[in-house]
Amino acid sequence: MKLSKQLWNRSQMMKCVCCLLLLISFFGVALPAEASVCRNYQGSEICIVDIKRSAKNYWEYRVILSVDGVKQPLEVYNCRDRTTVKKDGTVLAFGQNNPGEIVCRFFNQK
Repeated sequence: MKLSKQLWNRSQMMKCVCCLLLLISFFGVALPAEASVCRNYQGSEICIVDIKRSAKNYWEYRVILSVDGVKQPLEVYNCRDRTTVKKDGTVLAFGQNNPGEIVCRFFNQK
């Protein structure tokens, strides 16, 4: 009787330890957040999906935007010269309805 009670306690303890380890591993894994910065600008919803600041030229940002839910290709925004470099190499000055203003203000918020 005493041996079966010890075995029952040991098996119950093993189940509790396994459940505890499973619970810890479940809550211990953090999933990456999918957050984007969205602004209403000139009647359009512009979201910064991905932004990387240049290490060499701190005034340049490599950005993937979403305009009204449509993902745009990667572009380089030069906040010093107020220009946009398209994927094909075309350089355009910031003009009307250009989301470059949002990109350039992204790190300048105080």
